[in-house]
Amino acid sequence: MLRIPTRGLVVGASVVVTGVLAGCGGGHKSAPPTTTTTSSGGSANPATSFSVANVSGVGSVLVDGKGRTVYVLTKPGTKNVPCTDASGCTGAWPDLPLPTGTSAATAGMGADASLLSTMKESDGETYPTYNGYLLYEYTGDSGSGQANGQGLTSFGGTWYVLNASGTPVKSSTSGGGGGY
Repeated sequence: MLRIPTRGLVVGASVVVTGVLAGCGGGHKSAPPTTTTTSSGGSANPATSFSVANVSGVGSVLVDGKGRTVYVLTKPGTKNVPCTDASGCTGAWPDLPLPTGTSAATAGMGADASLLSTMKESDGETYPTYNGYLLYEYTGDSGSGQANGQGLTSFGGTWYVLNASGTPVKSSTSGGGGGY
């Protein structure tokens, strides 16, 4: 009797579904806010604080309250390409809604407080912006210090990190994390 391993089929199907979702487009909608526990035992939402950190391959870029690199989705002529739950976009690129009762994010070390603002979307949630760009994390980054989403083209635009002055970084310093 011929036995076909099913584990490889499930993994292969996951890769195909992920690849299909990466090509979809859509509009911006929120995912539930995520929180992390700080070393002091308190709760910190990644959307409440932004700072600048040196990230291998892209230099000094904006990171969220968990120290994770943040990205913007843009294309020529469109500053904020829509990213929605319905399109699957926020499944790969989680957005960062402010927690209920929080009206603004704060600028940490290296971030320019004058570039940090908010945008209220039609879903009723408020999102932080930096130089007018809506901010997202990337599920392909497993922690801080990574920029695996840099230069990837999906969901109708190209994903870039932001430098401290709020400009998308369109090149890498060491050739990593691209998709150009």
